[in-house]
Amino acid sequence: MRLLRGLMTVPPFFDDPEDARPYFRQLRELRDSLNAVHPHTRLTELSMGMSHDFAVAIEEGSTCVRIGTAIFGARDYSRTH
Repeated sequence: MRLLRGLMTVPPFFDDPEDARPYFRQLRELRDSLNAVHPHTRLTELSMGMSHDFAVAIEEGSTCVRIGTAIFGARDYSRTH
């Protein structure tokens, strides 16, 4: 049974999605380094990228993106208690 499948990151928000690229690249490089040092671990998943920057995340190797805002629209925080 494999407990850990991968890594996830949420970079700071930038107006230009390209500015998030170093964060995505660094996580991919960390995953690759961990796999090299611990070959039996085999981390395969990279959860990175959201509605605003998912294209850059995919270019950097994301296997899972979170695009809720693109599907459902922005959240309405005026209803929170």
